[in-house]
Amino acid sequence: MLPHDPIPRFGDRRRMRVGLLGGSFNPAHAGHIHVARAAMRRLGLDQIWLLVSPGNPLKPRAGMAPAAHRLASARKLADGRRIIATDIERHLGTRFTYDTLRALRRRFPRVAFVWIMGGDNLIQMPRWHRWAELARTTKIAVLPRPAYTHKALSSQAAQRFRHARVAAQRAGALTAMPDPAWVFLQGRQNTLSATALRGANNPFAGDAS
Repeated sequence: MLPHDPIPRFGDRRRMRVGLLGGSFNPAHAGHIHVARAAMRRLGLDQIWLLVSPGNPLKPRAGMAPAAHRLASARKLADGRRIIATDIERHLGTRFTYDTLRALRRRFPRVAFVWIMGGDNLIQMPRWHRWAELARTTKIAVLPRPAYTHKALSSQAAQRFRHARVAAQRAGALTAMPDPAWVFLQGRQNTLSATALRGANNPFAGDAS
């Protein structure tokens, strides 16, 4: 077991429904928890894992706080039971979402995973490693981000997999559906961003410098 981390590094055979919210968390903020709680409620999940990335290949290193600081900021907001902040990706040795999901499925064969992301990431998804294969083999829940909804729903990824989009009213059954399947969850949006927090005088400013 990882120190202070209830997720076993080498896996187990629990049967659960788990949402994966990956990111740099540079720093973690209330917007991340807003997304996590909304996804948990709408999708009927047992847990949300905040996957604190050791290094996002699509983000510059300049201004990126050390991984330990970013993990600490996420753990301050997570409750450690239903919302868990973890650096398991560092121990898996994976850099890309596709590879992380493959590794997690091997270690947790009875867990039904859902990848959770904001609409801005849906727009960027075609830049991801093996993105189309990822979308074909992974349940995905997309939450709105301010000013991104229209662009997200007209994006390349959304159009490529428009046949697999599930009505939001059926989101609670997403984990039981065959792949591919994704849902766009409309709802109240949180305007907080890590970029804004890094430039403000806030309690996590030291974690991001």
